[in-house]
Amino acid sequence: MLAIMIGLIIGIGLPIQTSINSRLKIALGSPFLASLTSFTIGTILLAIITLIADHSLFFPLRLFSEEPIWLWIGGIFGVTYLTANILLFPKLGSVQTVIMPVLGQIIMGLIVDNFGLFYSLKDPLTLIRILGAILVLLGVIGAVSINELINKRHHKMDSESSGLFIWRLFGIIAGMLSAAQAAINGHLGGVLHSTVKAAFFSFLIGTLCILVIVIITRPKLQMIKSEKRNPWWMWIGGIIGALYILGNVYLVPIVGTGLSVVIILLGLMIGSLLIDQFGILESKKNPITVAQIISLLVMVCGVVIIRLF
Repeated sequence: MLAIMIGLIIGIGLPIQTSINSRLKIALGSPFLASLTSFTIGTILLAIITLIADHSLFFPLRLFSEEPIWLWIGGIFGVTYLTANILLFPKLGSVQTVIMPVLGQIIMGLIVDNFGLFYSLKDPLTLIRILGAILVLLGVIGAVSINELINKRHHKMDSESSGLFIWRLFGIIAGMLSAAQAAINGHLGGVLHSTVKAAFFSFLIGTLCILVIVIITRPKLQMIKSEKRNPWWMWIGGIIGALYILGNVYLVPIVGTGLSVVIILLGLMIGSLLIDQFGILESKKNPITVAQIISLLVMVCGVVIIRLF
């Protein structure tokens, strides 16, 4: 029961992190600065936890020459995923910012499993898993199409809809990178003999990557000036991200990868629905319809079929 509660909590926390980081982006004036702040805070927290758990942050330098180069790029995929969420949130709302990357994660997950990419175990594509993928796709199409119908009722411009398609595609690609990161970090944890240290190095590499981007682009730091003060909670997105990684580390050995994915996905859906419905953390309200909830349930059923059968 405790494992299920932890899975739901870290799942709910992920869309909350996106909402928080989006608010941070408004305050700092740049998605790159927001990502850098979030990743830096998360890296510091994971460094402390790694020192407590493993008593060391280091590993043999020979691993750089012995292991494939892709082993070290998981953090780059992670920072791309985080920055994408920050950009997608104000465009698509919380629910679509969750479901589009989930679709990408499912697609890439099936590809990784089928071909055994990143030294993962091969799990060939079967008819039942294809059925699950179709259900996921139908759920995503249902949730998005309902939004499009609502937009037409409110006489939204067609050009805006076509622009949203680009953002949705970007979300799918970001989700695919996130799934690749998970597979890479899984192998990295085996190489380092520590899943916590693997999470720390993934965050550290992501932080260094976004730092280089910030140095090159030199975005102007501009804290927004308004009568309202910037909320204290806009700085805790990185902590939530680090706790999400640690929650996964705790959950997978207890309930297995398949069930942990399903539990976290349920948390993701609950968190995103609450944020959209009530406009939590200063986010824009996007009232949820019954038809959207049904579409999301269809999507969850598809994930259950893929991960558990």
